[in-house]
Amino acid sequence: MTARAEPIGGRLVTAASTALVGLFSLAAVTIVWRLVAGLGATTALNDGYPFGLWIAFDVVTGAALATGGYAVGILVYILNKGRYHPLLRPAVLTSALGYTLAGVGVALDVGRWWAIWKVPLYFWHWNFNSALLEVALCIMAYVAVLWLRLAPVLLDPLANRNERLRRAIGRFTTALDRLSIPIVALGLLLATMHQSSLGTLMLLAGSRLHPLWRTPILPLLFLISCIAMGFAVVVFESALSSVAFKRKPEIGMLASLAAIIVPLQVLFVALRLGDLWWRGDLAQLLAGDGRSVVAAFEYVVFLTPVVILMSARNRRDLGALFRAAMAMMFAGALYRFDTYLVAFNPGAHWSYFPSVPEITVTVGLVAFEVLAYIVIVKRFRILAAPRVEGQAA
Repeated sequence: MTARAEPIGGRLVTAASTALVGLFSLAAVTIVWRLVAGLGATTALNDGYPFGLWIAFDVVTGAALATGGYAVGILVYILNKGRYHPLLRPAVLTSALGYTLAGVGVALDVGRWWAIWKVPLYFWHWNFNSALLEVALCIMAYVAVLWLRLAPVLLDPLANRNERLRRAIGRFTTALDRLSIPIVALGLLLATMHQSSLGTLMLLAGSRLHPLWRTPILPLLFLISCIAMGFAVVVFESALSSVAFKRKPEIGMLASLAAIIVPLQVLFVALRLGDLWWRGDLAQLLAGDGRSVVAAFEYVVFLTPVVILMSARNRRDLGALFRAAMAMMFAGALYRFDTYLVAFNPGAHWSYFPSVPEITVTVGLVAFEVLAYIVIVKRFRILAAPRVEGQAA
């Protein structure tokens, strides 16, 4: 029987948390500078490259890396695989943190950031033909859904403060329980919509997107790869937290999750190669230029976890699972980064490389996400795996 979820406990102030606070502090100062000085003074963006690191990594890649809750939710609520339920709460936490910071990335990349609150409210100005509108609305709504899912856990310690607060939290939790089915359905719908729309967005680039990445099935490829990345993130997070917090890993569940990654990876590669053959662009992969080399490397990285996980023995080994998950996460991140930046050709006179403030903000936001995860699992009931005997966190 799986152990009940409990706070990990332990000190919050450690060498690692201090370093993470330092990185985020640098990012916070840089964010203030960006909001005051504008995009031109703080980024390397130009008329040729309207999307940079904050969109390609913080939003497009970050949102895909935050799909653990979406991927496990499909297993638990749609495929009725209840045995994966212990993995759901930490997956939803990772998703909530990742999507929240993706929203911050969007806000930072908008020129007139002070007016972004109008997007969900001024519905009479909506352009229903805009892929960006769908992405913006879905991400905003999905962030709210994820934090609603976590609200009972985060509010639980407050219930011990006084009787009135306990009753109020109880009524709120009961209402959420009654609405759990529509909330879960809405969350899965929103995630499906905006993950595929991130692929749709680059179809608007037309001929400026290299043929090795330009395909009508780009939304489908983004969706399939994000689901595989979601499973990989869950395996990665579970393996890492079991070592870092001295918890017994759920090897059985992680092994079965890893087994799901294999057909998803094979399907992705088969669809992509089949599409190139169908469109007559397969020869582009053997052109020998820079972009063909990058694309070929993507295929190698996508198939790496397949090779690792084909062995049943490796699927039961925590180290092999961890390496395969890292390879999958890197493969999906590389594919998205390449689609938005490397494969995009605005013309011969334009170039882009992230500025120091862009890199500082990205590193700081990732540091904040890791720090928030550590604090929350130490103080709230997130992780369910039992502690290894004789070891302290």
